[in-house]
Amino acid sequence: SSQSDRLLVDESSSSSSSSSSSSSSSSASQQAAAAAELQDKCIKLQEVVDKMVAVVMKMERLVTSQQGIQDLEEFQFGPEGRKIPLFHSWSSKQLEESCHFLLAAYSQELQLKRTILQEVAHTMTPDLCLVYLSCWLHQPFIPPHSRLTLEALLLETGHRPL
Repeated sequence: SSQSDRLLVDESSSSSSSSSSSSSSSSASQQAAAAAELQDKCIKLQEVVDKMVAVVMKMERLVTSQQGIQDLEEFQFGPEGRKIPLFHSWSSKQLEESCHFLLAAYSQELQLKRTILQEVAHTMTPDLCLVYLSCWLHQPFIPPHSRLTLEALLLETGHRPL
């Protein structure tokens, strides 16, 4: 009877070890799949950030060019600037201020998105993930009136039809 008990114990331990090894390999494959999915999502976020970097760099060049136009007008026409507007109705100064405003907002938002991108894959709690998601989607550094400013800028420069 003790030999048969030993066989049962040996069989149950060998079957449990084989089932635990199959469950651990299943767990490892699930972890690998989850890691691959996380990697894919992080790559997509990186692509968004890269596109935003390109936009902010273009905005920086625009602001630099606009500052040059403003300086040239001030040199040619004095501190009061050009009498006839260069754009539909805005002075160069108004255009420059709008460009600076948008650049500052988008630069801050880019910095936030970079920080979220660096931290999101290392987040351990679902609550913090939700905070990151909320910050990404809400865009707290883009003021509500920036959309109106951008549309006005496009209208003034002729990039949107009147």
